[in-house]
Amino acid sequence: MPDLLECGRVLNTHGIRGEIKIDPWCDSPVVFEQLSALYIDGHPYPLEKSRSHKSFVLCKLQGIDTPEAAMAFKNKTVFLDKEEVPLEDGAYFLADILGFEAYDERTGQVIGTLQEVRPSPASDLYVIAGPQGEILIPAVPAFVGHVDFPNRRITFHTIEGMLPHEN
Repeated sequence: MPDLLECGRVLNTHGIRGEIKIDPWCDSPVVFEQLSALYIDGHPYPLEKSRSHKSFVLCKLQGIDTPEAAMAFKNKTVFLDKEEVPLEDGAYFLADILGFEAYDERTGQVIGTLQEVRPSPASDLYVIAGPQGEILIPAVPAFVGHVDFPNRRITFHTIEGMLPHEN
């Protein structure tokens, strides 16, 4: 079984040829154009074509040729095979770092575990759950240091007042 990653949700059908309209959860909808298949309910569906349409992605799945057949996928989560998405050196999927230990270089302490990556207008926020409560750290180079995959640890560089007990 391939290593799957959530990449969107089917919103509706599109047109009369069985296309599906997807709300993409990727950095760019262009990712869909690189894929050979989408996975829905654990089943691979070969991708005949994919194109961006406004802020959505329209996909034609092999064997799905009518709006009625496409309707069966409405509100379903869509997955991709991570092996089909090339990453630049040093890049990683956010899903791969969830659960990593969060270490603060300034205090020299583990401050919790990365629980979630929350979108926000300026930058994503890393949500750290720890004994001091919830800590929000902007996902920017000034605060995010080294990601250590073998040890499942992220080093952060907090500033005074960022941690709950400092307020």
